[in-house]
Amino acid sequence: EGTAVLVGRQSLLDDWSVAEHPGMQRAKAELEQAGRTAVFAAWDGEIRGVIAVADTVKPTSAEAIRQFEALGLTPVLLTGDNAAVAEQIAAEVGLSRVTAEVLPGEKVDAITALQAEGRVVAMVGDGVNDAAALAQADLGLAMGTGTDAAIEAADITLVRGDLRSAADAIRLSRRTLGTIKGNLFWAFAYNVAAIPLAALGMLNPMMAGAAMAFSSVFVLGNSLLLRRFRSVAT
Repeated sequence: EGTAVLVGRQSLLDDWSVAEHPGMQRAKAELEQAGRTAVFAAWDGEIRGVIAVADTVKPTSAEAIRQFEALGLTPVLLTGDNAAVAEQIAAEVGLSRVTAEVLPGEKVDAITALQAEGRVVAMVGDGVNDAAALAQADLGLAMGTGTDAAIEAADITLVRGDLRSAADAIRLSRRTLGTIKGNLFWAFAYNVAAIPLAALGMLNPMMAGAAMAFSSVFVLGNSLLLRRFRSVAT
């Protein structure tokens, strides 16, 4: 009916010169203590109500955190939720490092600070407010169930909405890199050993051709072992 309604945190209402309401502030504090994120609804210059928002932690999230740690990674919860809610979620999934109440630009700053310390940073996100941080991270992983903005900004899109898929992606990438290095090592070692023999006339052309064919088969067979990789998120 032509009435502008503001919905957001107190900082947004401050920008619009909406005064704080003691009763609403008490309700907000109670909701946050209960593990909810509280946002205000205001119109005509006054706060009219408080809306409680809560995230449901997936049953597999705690296992995903354990898998990250087993891979030698340090998981960090980077969220725009208030500190009380963030700490509760972190305790539920087994996280020890939490950075809460950050805006999208501050997420980028947090990642940049970690990179300045010499750390390689991977970011997993699914929302519009994660897009800039996904682009800034050394490796951005977007959940396939997330927004188009996050998917566009990320390096990898995880088809399943399961955080364990991120651990699977890292495990598979490490195994793939190991296979590539192994193939290169054996290819170089093979040629280093065979070329001097051929130069000295100790390796006839037929044997050399067979040896090269065997080398190619070995590299192909070693690469095909990656097909034995099994995801724990299935």
